[in-house]
Amino acid sequence: MSRSDIDADVDEIEAALERLAGSVDLLVDRARPTSIARRGLARVKGRFVDELGQPRYETIVPVAVGTVAVVATIIGIRRLVS
Repeated sequence: MSRSDIDADVDEIEAALERLAGSVDLLVDRARPTSIARRGLARVKGRFVDELGQPRYETIVPVAVGTVAVVATIIGIRRLVS
């Protein structure tokens, strides 16, 4: 085995280690609680706001109506029980 073959093998191993380190860094970032929360927030925001920053009324209105209905039902039940 020549010196150039050994140098090529060392370079290949170093490149593989760099790729592996990058993959590990990405996995660590994906598993970080703040990153998970940020992705979740972006996903929820994406349902209520479009790419231009405008509200998505087709999503907001049903959620608002459903929330009002649940609150009204809870209040009604509490008044019947009291």
